[in-house]
Amino acid sequence: MTNLEIAKLLRSVAAALELSSGDNRFRIIAYDRAADAIEHASSEAKDLWDDGELKNLPGVGEAISSHLDELFRTGKVRHFTSIFKFFPPALFELLEVPGIGPKNAYKLCNALGITSGHSAISKLKKAATNGQIAKIEGFGEDSQAKILLGITEFQGRSKRQLLPAAQMISDSIIDWLKKLPQVKQINTLGSLRRQASTVGDIDISVASDHAKIVIDHFTTYPKKRRVLEAGEHTASLILPNDIQVDLMVQPPESYGSLLQHFTGSKHHNILLREYALKKGLSLSEYGITPRPPLKLRGGGRSPRVICFDSEEKFYNFLGLDWLPPELREGKDEIKFAQLHQLPKLVELSDIKGDLQIHSSIDVEPSHDLGTSSLSELSTKCIELGYEYFGLTEHNPSFSRHTVKQVEELIKKKTEIIRNFQSKIHIFNGLEIDIQPDGRRALPDSCLDMLDYACVSIHSSFRLNRKAMTDRVLAALDHPKVKFFAHPTGRLLNEREGVELDWDRIFDFCLKNNKWLEIDAWPNRLDLPDVIAHEAVKAGVKIVIDTDSHDAAHLEYMRYGVSVARRAWCTKSDILNTLPLLEMKKLLLGGE
Repeated sequence: MTNLEIAKLLRSVAAALELSSGDNRFRIIAYDRAADAIEHASSEAKDLWDDGELKNLPGVGEAISSHLDELFRTGKVRHFTSIFKFFPPALFELLEVPGIGPKNAYKLCNALGITSGHSAISKLKKAATNGQIAKIEGFGEDSQAKILLGITEFQGRSKRQLLPAAQMISDSIIDWLKKLPQVKQINTLGSLRRQASTVGDIDISVASDHAKIVIDHFTTYPKKRRVLEAGEHTASLILPNDIQVDLMVQPPESYGSLLQHFTGSKHHNILLREYALKKGLSLSEYGITPRPPLKLRGGGRSPRVICFDSEEKFYNFLGLDWLPPELREGKDEIKFAQLHQLPKLVELSDIKGDLQIHSSIDVEPSHDLGTSSLSELSTKCIELGYEYFGLTEHNPSFSRHTVKQVEELIKKKTEIIRNFQSKIHIFNGLEIDIQPDGRRALPDSCLDMLDYACVSIHSSFRLNRKAMTDRVLAALDHPKVKFFAHPTGRLLNEREGVELDWDRIFDFCLKNNKWLEIDAWPNRLDLPDVIAHEAVKAGVKIVIDTDSHDAAHLEYMRYGVSVARRAWCTKSDILNTLPLLEMKKLLLGGE
């Protein structure tokens, strides 16, 4: 089973437990956390189990680990089967629809007679279309409309993989292929090489004079489900979850041409081909063909196809600077490459710290608590070469605490940080919910105890553009609030982002020294690169954070940097490339 399949299984267990009267809510939370941990793990859970390291995966405790051990050994878990037997299979399929929780799913199954998992969602859609859901007690016309909207969202979801999931698979295959000495160079291709937020099939290229040996080794990849095709220079595998991986092998002398051609994007290649035609040149995956062939010194003519062993030589032959793959989206990149004005893009090595991290300090938050201690987070940040990091646990639950209780929780957190002996500087921050009316879900008296705060949207995603923008600007309007976290609120393949007037947001940020965040969490990657590009063009500063809820998640920074690179961001556009002393000035006013 893949990580996604295991995560769905664990969430189904959590749902069944929630419906079981009197079940311990902490068990339910444990299964949900384990599902999140496995879905976003940087390694396949099955691989960790093979290596005896499954218990080390954050969020997977001893009990769940033992159940997964049984799953990997036997293909099923008796305990899970005993829980599921009381509920129709359709219930767990309806949970895939945004906005439908376990209780409503169970009620809908019973009221509409939907029991089979197969076609459960299509039957629900038919019932909603016929007005049957509105007649069920506790639902009504509004609920029916929301369910229909949720079904539309579900059915419209892309089947593309999240970038980190695709990267993890390709890294594993690349490691497998690198075992061969005949492999001279190896790269990903297409949207994965361009680091797009979602990826379709995984394409890999190899430079080698021994295509058959490479193909034969590729088709013995141990994690494959089956070999789809194996030819002289190409092969395709099907992996678990029906993920397809395609391989192309080309001799080293023409490898640069293949790499350029199949990296794309389609729009970039069209513009490049048009640019080349004006020079009397034709482009292909094999090289560049002069039209007519170039005359050579001493007489004769050039070969019909000029080969290139590197992309740099390919682009340089056209009079262009080499273009980083992230920029090849068919915008203005060719013009800038011709004028030698491409930006020097930010690098992962430029990052000096991470300003949105959730620790295990329990402030009784409105949302999920982090799992790692200050010691674990400090150790990991030092390992990454950081000079500082910021703790931004979610604000204490607004509905379950009085103002005095919230103040005591923030004071307790502040004292824990102040008394912790660390070799790296820790900023005391908080992630604060933006309520629908724009109020922050934290008393202003608590902000005085913090070094900084960020604000974010976690509810009421369907306000109109003006109301949503007013809401955000009201929440940002405090000196201690430094940036707007995961600004669109999108969840890739799950939920569209909110509607905002970005010109108003940019203008407010510039006038009030506020920043926007690129959240590197795998299913966020938010700001999207297109909006981030517009932000930096307007002069707005960006911070790249991981939104980590465990020390292992700090590795996600690479994906946030990829978004920034696709947005044409330089080091100077990203504030957390600043060293500690300069970051202190920004957050603490010169302390």
